[in-house]
Amino acid sequence: MAEPEADAVAETEAVAEADAVAEAETEAAAPADATAALQAEVALLKDQLLRALAETENLRRRSRRERDDAIKYAAVPFIRDLVGATDNLRRAMASVSPEALEADEHLKTLMAGLEMTEMEFATVFERHHIVKIDPIGARLDPHSHEAMFEVPDTETPSGTVVQVVQPGYRLHDRLLRPAQVGVAKGGPAAEPQASKQEASPPPPDPQPETNSAGNDDETPPGSTVDTSV
Repeated sequence: MAEPEADAVAETEAVAEADAVAEAETEAAAPADATAALQAEVALLKDQLLRALAETENLRRRSRRERDDAIKYAAVPFIRDLVGATDNLRRAMASVSPEALEADEHLKTLMAGLEMTEMEFATVFERHHIVKIDPIGARLDPHSHEAMFEVPDTETPSGTVVQVVQPGYRLHDRLLRPAQVGVAKGGPAAEPQASKQEASPPPPDPQPETNSAGNDDETPPGSTVDTSV
């Protein structure tokens, strides 16, 4: 009877030992699983943080660009009215014939004052980055010119501006008013723009600009002509 009891005790001890080993393995695996879970959570939070930082940076750049545009183009309605006044001034000056100026000394003095006023307008426009578009002899550019009529001319290349009815204006890189022009028709074909570009060496690759924080800036607004204003 002693041997069966000894076998039962040994079997019980073996089972208890196996349970202890399994429990130890479970306890050893638990920290590993917790570490993996924490690492996954850290990676997720890091990804969310980077996305939030990128979105904040984009918002900052967009806000800065909108602020700069608001400052640069805030005076567009006023400038449109002002260039109309300069057009009327030029028409008034052109309506006086040279014979009338020679015959009337007071009219000559008045014309000198009007010319000085026109020069002052030009100086103010230059100071505030208002560029006059007077494209005599240039090729018609639909982004800056408005063709009003065609002039038969067999000597001048077709599409060349031969008459300016009303000059245009540009504020910084934004078109305020296209130039109203007359273009030549019937002459030789104009030289393609592509051939001129191929003859010149390619420009060097531009270097990316960085702001004060060391981040690459986006392409500045207005790099293309905006005719919707």
